[in-house]
Amino acid sequence: MILATGLRRGEGLGLHWTDVRFMERKVYVRWTLSAVNNNELHLGPPKTKASLNWVSLNARAMEALRRQADHQQSLLPPGAPLDGLVFAGVDGSPLRPQHVLNELRRTAEIGLPRIGVHDLRHTAATIMITSDVPMAVVSKTLRHSTLATTINIYGHLLKYAADEAVHALADALAQAEADLDSGRPHHLGRAA
Repeated sequence: MILATGLRRGEGLGLHWTDVRFMERKVYVRWTLSAVNNNELHLGPPKTKASLNWVSLNARAMEALRRQADHQQSLLPPGAPLDGLVFAGVDGSPLRPQHVLNELRRTAEIGLPRIGVHDLRHTAATIMITSDVPMAVVSKTLRHSTLATTINIYGHLLKYAADEAVHALADALAQAEADLDSGRPHHLGRAA
């Protein structure tokens, strides 16, 4: 779910079923779950005001939520509505952030690279940026408070986009030059 949406760990752990809109393919982030002093669990508001927002769900995230809903529904009496946290223990209690990290690290046991929970958010951002999603859209999807925050964190990835941009510019200029040489009309301004 984190990889498919870019949610922060605490936002995923604080997600409630009342904030899941299957029909609209969205979740509303209004809580974050954190461990204070690595002990006491605290459910509070998200990291920033911009974080308090709707997050769109792709097919992969929808499938993960449906599997989770089916799993939790199987633990309830027939007809009982889903309530409480989306990702919780079998008794409905919040998952401890450290437990989630420990479980994720177990991927190394099956030969997958060791990855941290926050790395999933970074991976989601990296995939969006390298797939040419505009930086402003990436920033809104991650719910950063400013575009500058996104650029400060992921600006190193813009190098590749900048390389592609100057190559596209060179191609456009070469085409305009070829058009001029052949007498065809061109679309570049005179200042070019």
